[in-house]
Amino acid sequence: MRLKRLSTNHLLSIADLDREGVETVLRVAERFKERYLAGERVIPILEGKTLGLIFEKPSTRTRISFEVAMHQLGGQAFTYTKQELQLGRGEAIKDTAAVLSRYLDGVMIRARRHEDIEEFARYSEVPVINGLSDLEHPCQALTDAFTIREKLGRGPHTVAFVGDGNNVCSSLALVCATLGWDFVHAVPEGYECPDRVWREVERRAEESGSEARVVRDPKEAVREADVVYTDVWVSMGDEAEREERLRVFRPYQVNEELMSHAPEHAIVMHCMPIQRGYELTDDVADSERSVIYDQAENRLHVQKAILALLMG
Repeated sequence: MRLKRLSTNHLLSIADLDREGVETVLRVAERFKERYLAGERVIPILEGKTLGLIFEKPSTRTRISFEVAMHQLGGQAFTYTKQELQLGRGEAIKDTAAVLSRYLDGVMIRARRHEDIEEFARYSEVPVINGLSDLEHPCQALTDAFTIREKLGRGPHTVAFVGDGNNVCSSLALVCATLGWDFVHAVPEGYECPDRVWREVERRAEESGSEARVVRDPKEAVREADVVYTDVWVSMGDEAEREERLRVFRPYQVNEELMSHAPEHAIVMHCMPIQRGYELTDDVADSERSVIYDQAENRLHVQKAILALLMG
């Protein structure tokens, strides 16, 4: 498989990619999945290369998909929590980044603070991938775009995100605006995406000819939606606000009543883990409209594309 490297050295944000970059990731992921389903599980593009995975927060899909992706690309992944490294005892990020660059061919970081990943990348001589920060989750959003195309075609599409303007929402809004898809965010006042993200969403939407808007009524958001997307109301790091968030977001639950206002062809997405009975009810999560498990599987194929394009 012949690959053209991305124009960016790191993947910290969807904003690191232009439309051609996003299209390249999706196209390569499609090729990897085709070969995977044909029984070709190992494609040794990264033979002999190593990826370090650093986790400051828990992970299921991100950790396992990256570990398996590296194995299936012929390389090897090594996983550490922050507390297992000297970072946990106060070593400077720049020192850790400089040293790991001499051991590894790439680093994926799941951190509490986006600024920490940015600082790590500044001092790293190898590609750095954001595996989730408080600001963005670019690997998830690229997977979401891949899954939407797989299920509904190239589009353009209208994506309705119902709930908190968290890291997943921010990256998804950016990828939709980049691809020329309309994005509608149903959210209570005070819980919108950060201004720095939304300004870039609006700029990209204007450039691509799409629309990005915020509404308060979930029914209005889903009325013309091809995709209804939701995520947890209490993200990692927001636990102290749990009771208040459960109260505020209760009217934003994705349930059968809300889905009755969406077109019949609309699919339901969630990045997982799901707090069943809160942001998403069982009858919707387990319905024929739900693509949550396909979406989770696709993390593997998109992760392989990202790794191959950055490290190949």
